[in-house]
Amino acid sequence: MRSRTRSGAAPTIQDVARAAGVSTSTAGRALGGYGAVSPSVRERVQAAATTLGYRRNSLARSMITGTTHTIGLVVADIENPFFARAARGVADVAHRAGYEVLLVNSDEDTTIERAAVRTLHEKRVDGLIIAPAASDASRHVAELIATGTPVVLIDRAVAGLRADAVVVDNEHAARHAVDHLVGLGHRRIALITSQGLIHTNQARLAGYLAGLEAAGILVEEALIRMSPYTRQAARDETIAVLTLPDAATAIFTTDNLMTLGAVDGVLSQGRRIPDEGSIVGFDDLEWTTIFDPPLTVVAQPTYEIGATAATRLIARLEGDDEPPELFVLPTTFVARGSTTVAPSRAAAQTS
Repeated sequence: MRSRTRSGAAPTIQDVARAAGVSTSTAGRALGGYGAVSPSVRERVQAAATTLGYRRNSLARSMITGTTHTIGLVVADIENPFFARAARGVADVAHRAGYEVLLVNSDEDTTIERAAVRTLHEKRVDGLIIAPAASDASRHVAELIATGTPVVLIDRAVAGLRADAVVVDNEHAARHAVDHLVGLGHRRIALITSQGLIHTNQARLAGYLAGLEAAGILVEEALIRMSPYTRQAARDETIAVLTLPDAATAIFTTDNLMTLGAVDGVLSQGRRIPDEGSIVGFDDLEWTTIFDPPLTVVAQPTYEIGATAATRLIARLEGDDEPPELFVLPTTFVARGSTTVAPSRAAAQTS
């Protein structure tokens, strides 16, 4: 329980100074970490503060030093395990460097994102890490950068925005997934992706199309399904491609929620995975390894994305003024039991 002065009020900096036998300004420097204070005096002041239960006024300290030692983090969907894991990477690095993290969820809504950025800026965070909700609505971020506030983007880069960004090579990762399915003989490969102008989805779509083109497979619009961002919607789109006259034999999904909906859709049709529907998902979540069969996935270094973003932002806060940099982290393709040879190839092998 925190100590009180004789009047019953919370201890002040003046109380700490009196107990330590120093001036108020010296006590302030010792506790605030600025200015010249000898080690012995600093130790005496800190001991007095601990004994009294004194807590620093962070607002007053920020007015003196010009920093708050806080970082704003705006994620697109905190319920998405990808962002939760990335946020952990941000927080771990930030805490080790002496920063606190203020987290806001934008729910993939640019209006909410703009309000969050404005609020965090008003609270004088030292810098922000943002997963932008859209690649075509970043004026508010550009305005923030123009004020001198460092910004690092995660998961999604925005063309023309002078900010560091930490991403993966989404196009290459998607191309690898399609190449895997083509190598198993699949020609009817569906794509289940979420709607919206999000850079990751656009890049993964580009990789999907590049994979089909390289294999000489004509693009069929009926196999490319833009789904609202819900499991039920992804389930419905999956059923749609499975019930076409010339049905899909394999499905590639562009994020973990779309993957969950696709699995639900295949199973709801009484089909077996992978014999009656191969699936490649994006993101290697824990449930993908305990599902029977375990899912073939593109694994992202999710924690490292957040940790790298925080490391870069802190470097900016400490004076790094090099031009903005794009950090592209590698993905890993993990082949498991949810993919197998296409039914036509399997039939030919047994005939």
